[in-house]
Amino acid sequence: MTRTPLLPLEWQGGRVWVKAECLQQGGSFKLRGAFNRLLQLSQSERERGVVAFSSGNHAQGVALAARALGIEATIVMPADAPAVKRDATRAAGAAIVAYDRMTESREEIGARLAAEKGCVLVPSFDDVDVIEGQGSCGVEIAEQLGASPDKILVPCGGGGLSAGIALALPHAEVVTVEPQGWDDMARSIAAGTPLPVEEPAPPTLCDALQTKLVSPLTLDALRGSGARGLSVSEDEIREAMAYAARHLRIVAEPGGAVALAAFLSGKAGPASERTVVVVSGGNVDPALYAEILAAQAARTS
Repeated sequence: MTRTPLLPLEWQGGRVWVKAECLQQGGSFKLRGAFNRLLQLSQSERERGVVAFSSGNHAQGVALAARALGIEATIVMPADAPAVKRDATRAAGAAIVAYDRMTESREEIGARLAAEKGCVLVPSFDDVDVIEGQGSCGVEIAEQLGASPDKILVPCGGGGLSAGIALALPHAEVVTVEPQGWDDMARSIAAGTPLPVEEPAPPTLCDALQTKLVSPLTLDALRGSGARGLSVSEDEIREAMAYAARHLRIVAEPGGAVALAAFLSGKAGPASERTVVVVSGGNVDPALYAEILAAQAARTS
């Protein structure tokens, strides 16, 4: 596991910090939770293997952790997952089972495979050990900052990372950020109960954040911490990806850039010297990335 850097970002005469989880092994924070979950397996469970479902980042985290621990891994991935994520998952030694995200349920497929193979199902966020592992990101942030952040902006799909950080940093204001139309966590926090994404859900570049219903585990952790939720537009996400490349020299995938988008747009409110923005992943299709950077460069020239 890599101790990812906390990068300074000069902003409006002050400074904030960016936690570059895009530089983690596997290109995202997901290795943290996957490794912690797999470490809890008994020897007999390790011998039977694991199953997970993911659009790509959790897939890579589980595949890398499984390879390191000598465990067989099967990953249920949408057929339209970015090739860069699918290829990296396969390269890490996992078997892939494709499904149609519009007509099939990855949860049902994963549960069926686990039952057929006698494997352990490793959820991407709805699991205490996974959430605890993601929380190590928050522990690192406090150590690197020398104190608890005042505010921390976190990309949110199912909420495993934001919940883990909220538990690790109980004195920080946690702000979850999702794509517009996929803001089920923000709506669930406000309502006090899990609410699904409102259909029809709009298209989004954020394949990593297309979770249609959050977990009571992650929701309870976030509500208990006093967290609040925001959403950002596709244009704001593109701008944040280009900003990360120009000013931070890091690659941010769409889903990994949403917290930075909320910060840059001003939606998250005032910042302090102890404001932290998490860039959670950098696994982006090269052609899409080049297209976004070129379009943003043309707009600012």
